[in-house]
Amino acid sequence: MPQLIEQPVRIEAAGNKPKLIDEYIGRVNTETEALSIALMRSPSGWVEPGQRPEFDEFTIVLKGTLSVEFEGGKMEVRAGQAVITKKGEWVRYSTPTEEGAEYIAVCLPAFSPDTVCRDSI
Repeated sequence: MPQLIEQPVRIEAAGNKPKLIDEYIGRVNTETEALSIALMRSPSGWVEPGQRPEFDEFTIVLKGTLSVEFEGGKMEVRAGQAVITKKGEWVRYSTPTEEGAEYIAVCLPAFSPDTVCRDSI
């Protein structure tokens, strides 16, 4: 039988400013370890620590611009675009533009604070 997800669960985000993470499917809301799907809303000027996660992340930007730093460069992912970051690849996300960003993140396997492997500050 299909499982209705009536509402997401809010997860605390890392970074210099409050960012909203609403997990619809994943370890927290549905006890799904295979993957996680979350709606992210980050304000203008938000920056998180760099990370080398133990999962692949597929991100679709719905509004605004998401800045993605990686070893050797940086790219801007705008509304209507997507980016894939691979497991073990160093990456740092931010939203430096005035409008911030709203995006969907799919992590395979599911996101966990234990597997995101953030840089020490």
